[in-house]
Amino acid sequence: MTRYPKSGKGSKWTVKELDAVKQEWKGDLLSDSDGLSGEVRFSNSVSVHFKYAFKWNGKVAWFYCGAYPANDMTEIREERNKARDLIKSGIDPRASKKASKIEAQLAIEKVILNDENKRTQSLTFNDLYNAWLKDGVSRRDGNKYIIQSFGKHAIPKLGELELRHLSENHLRNLYRSIISDNKIATAVELSKDIGQMLRWAGKRKPWRGLLTEGNPSELVEIKKLLPKGYTKERTRFLSIDEIIKLKDIFNTTTKNYLEAPNKYEAERPLKKEVQLAMWICLGSVCRIGELLMTEWKHVDFEARTWFIPKENVKGEDGDKYDQLIYLSNFVLDKFEQLHKLTGDTRWVFPARYKPGHVCIKSATKQIGDRQIKFKNRNKKLQARVENDSLVLSDTGEWTPHDLRRTGTTMMQKLKVSRDVINLCQNHVIGTKVDRVYLLDEYADEKRDAWYKLGDKLDDILNFC
Repeated sequence: MTRYPKSGKGSKWTVKELDAVKQEWKGDLLSDSDGLSGEVRFSNSVSVHFKYAFKWNGKVAWFYCGAYPANDMTEIREERNKARDLIKSGIDPRASKKASKIEAQLAIEKVILNDENKRTQSLTFNDLYNAWLKDGVSRRDGNKYIIQSFGKHAIPKLGELELRHLSENHLRNLYRSIISDNKIATAVELSKDIGQMLRWAGKRKPWRGLLTEGNPSELVEIKKLLPKGYTKERTRFLSIDEIIKLKDIFNTTTKNYLEAPNKYEAERPLKKEVQLAMWICLGSVCRIGELLMTEWKHVDFEARTWFIPKENVKGEDGDKYDQLIYLSNFVLDKFEQLHKLTGDTRWVFPARYKPGHVCIKSATKQIGDRQIKFKNRNKKLQARVENDSLVLSDTGEWTPHDLRRTGTTMMQKLKVSRDVINLCQNHVIGTKVDRVYLLDEYADEKRDAWYKLGDKLDDILNFC
């Protein structure tokens, strides 16, 4: 049914007349002149949807102009007039409207893209660090060292810097400041980690686009920043006199503490467990970290062996191997003493306040804290013993790892072959072909080497 305004066929509908349209008119068409007509619709209220009728390619077509009262009639008629003008110009108003929507969508997307570009441009060194820590690196220690190193040195100085502005000068100044604090090894390791992070970033969006001038870490030669004569490879090993002195220090400091009338004021000696750990490192040429992760199930007193699973061995996965150490009388005695102290636990060196073994760096820290003259600390560390009670000579600071070097050097002087010494350290020897076809484990030779070393240490320490 077609309804016309009271003023007659083809006349414009007034606002008053449209407002008076009844619900019963639902579905009726209202003509508003010049090809514009509207359909009465009703949901919650009455509305009239207007379309413009025109001929296109010989067929009647419709162009939607709006709905009253959501749109004012003036606006609806203006839409009709625009459509009529487009038709006169040979343009389909429907296609024009669709093109306008596409253009508007592209404009919106351009704004969104610009906003995204702005956000990307503002990404910082810290943003990259967090992304790399989450998806780009997974170290054996759970990234604990990286978190400590970056958190203490890199993030405070570079964290808020926009990555696109990161330059070789920023990195060079960072490393120089660390080196000036005499933390040379820290600077070297940090430079490697930052280099790894930036190489990871250079292969991925959005970070790749921010490194417009390449990887700045590749422009920093860390070796040129190091003090003249510095070498990362330590050559420190203990002389016979220093080994004897170490035993005397252990005995004296322990005796003085036990006999002190006031334990709170007395100087605390190195814990007995750590003292025994030092002798085991020396007598078995093991790594301190591998020792501190040992479980009692891995020590067989009857067979006189200590098994180190490859999971506890230092190195990259795929290049690590289980190791079986044959215990000399010297090393066996130290494990027996340890068993009296911690044998009721799972771990040879159990942690004090949490499940599991002690931190693998704990012994090294305790040894270093008692050689404070070789440190460059600006302030006393909280809850740490700091003195020079374990200084053995002016040769320099010694570490638990130096005992491994000391033990292997003593093996060398005892005429143990180089290959057997390397095998006692669980080092890989020979070519890949050798490792496939030469499968003898040199068990007898290794046992003999450890026993020779143990006997030599017994001679030194029992008859000094």
